[in-house]
Amino acid sequence: MLSVDSFREVVKSTPLISVDLVVKDSIGRILLGKRVNPPAQGFWFVPGGRIFKGEEVNHAFSRILGSELDVSSSEIKTAFLGVYQHFYDDNFAGTGFSTHYVVLCYEVHLECLLNKLPLDQHSEYRWFTKLELLNDMEVHSHSKWYFQENKQADNIILS
Repeated sequence: MLSVDSFREVVKSTPLISVDLVVKDSIGRILLGKRVNPPAQGFWFVPGGRIFKGEEVNHAFSRILGSELDVSSSEIKTAFLGVYQHFYDDNFAGTGFSTHYVVLCYEVHLECLLNKLPLDQHSEYRWFTKLELLNDMEVHSHSKWYFQENKQADNIILS
């Protein structure tokens, strides 16, 4: 693990690679959490996390499922949605420099009890319909992109 000062320099200088999880229940609602930390602090956002140096994507995916949702990757069905870019004016430490993420987005189907979810990264959780999510001003635009037809084409990295 990097020290806070070293990580600050990394975030200032390079993009971070992360995994976002579009979690859907059996009736198609989407799970969002209220972000505790910057960037996107105070907004409803899909669960996710960054990939560590030397960590294989599959391992990161499993680790993030465990830390964000307290589930094992063997318990769920997944689909890869694409690669997105997220740009923020702030960073994990607050203001002073921006953050750039290259995001690998996966859809996962999962039934979970909101009161059983970890509260490290999110202060609370809520199930949203697609329409509720798109119309709620407290849902971060980067999470909305996964559900907006026109935004997907603008933000996805095509091969």
